[in-house]
Amino acid sequence: MPLPLNHPLVDGRTANSPLIRAYRGDRPEQTPVWFMRQAGRSLPEYRELRVGTAMLDACLNPELSSEITLQPVRRHGVDAAIFFSDIVIPVKLAGVNVEIVPGRGPVLENPIRTVSDVAALRPLDPDALAPIIEGVQRTVAELGTTPLIGFAGAPFTLASYLVEGGPSKDQLRARTMMYSEPHAWATLLNWCADITGEFLKAQITAGASAAQLFDSWVGSLSEVNYLRRVAPHSKRALSHLRGFDVPKVHFGVGSGEVLHAMHGIGADVMGVDWRIPLDEADRRLGGGVPLQGNIDPALLGAPWHILEAHVRDVMDRGRVAPAHVVNLGHGVPPETNPDVLTRIVQLVHSIA
Repeated sequence: MPLPLNHPLVDGRTANSPLIRAYRGDRPEQTPVWFMRQAGRSLPEYRELRVGTAMLDACLNPELSSEITLQPVRRHGVDAAIFFSDIVIPVKLAGVNVEIVPGRGPVLENPIRTVSDVAALRPLDPDALAPIIEGVQRTVAELGTTPLIGFAGAPFTLASYLVEGGPSKDQLRARTMMYSEPHAWATLLNWCADITGEFLKAQITAGASAAQLFDSWVGSLSEVNYLRRVAPHSKRALSHLRGFDVPKVHFGVGSGEVLHAMHGIGADVMGVDWRIPLDEADRRLGGGVPLQGNIDPALLGAPWHILEAHVRDVMDRGRVAPAHVVNLGHGVPPETNPDVLTRIVQLVHSIA
């Protein structure tokens, strides 16, 4: 199924934007820049808007999700918006009781620990995605030539939250299940792949011009286990976008050991965290892959001359790739001064 005729990539609004050109491997005259988690916690206008509204409720309110998505574009002049939502939204919409606990993250009332728990999971009803579709449509109508990025959590990261019951440093329970209950594990990851793939598809058909799959906890896996027990399911998630000519970005935290394998699931662009330089990432990927990243978020609180030198170094190393989208090596920390992000955008745009 092709994209709708009024889609921004089809009608020309975003097809030649710096971000989309870079994602397609065509280095634009000005390097594009946006920030993971640019919408939300670091912005005072976001905190004001969120008063009295729970995180997941805000994600499912089309008017709120759209306004929050647009805030950093107005403030920073970034080259892309990323839809304000959460990777557990499709989990919640599929009937699993999950909430975002401030200061902790997603927490499940009843973690998925047994074969029968996995068997009890139900498919995602497409009608449940209506608030997401409306939120994206509202946002795209306001963005004009600035592309919107749709996003979703990769199956391993979703499964980790489901099994652990919340955030975990090492995903021990999830990895134990991966070894001890391989069939239940595969069933769980297929379920995760399908709900998150439909979540991503809903955003793309509603007007998002690119898709990013996040694997926040992939750094806890060896390359062998990633290839055997995770990669096929991540590939299945992206297969929901089959037939759509949209760039697909794959990003994982601590992903240096599995970078090449992550690219192999069908990604066009690889996001790189702060742990390895972009020229080394290019070498590990064999060259020829557009890169995104990888300013160290820790440096956002450093003196400007130190941060500026780091940004320039990131851009210099990114020149080895066919194209480079400047971003952080992870998300914007909540305590970040928003003016620093604006200054980075101005710096990146000033460097030829």
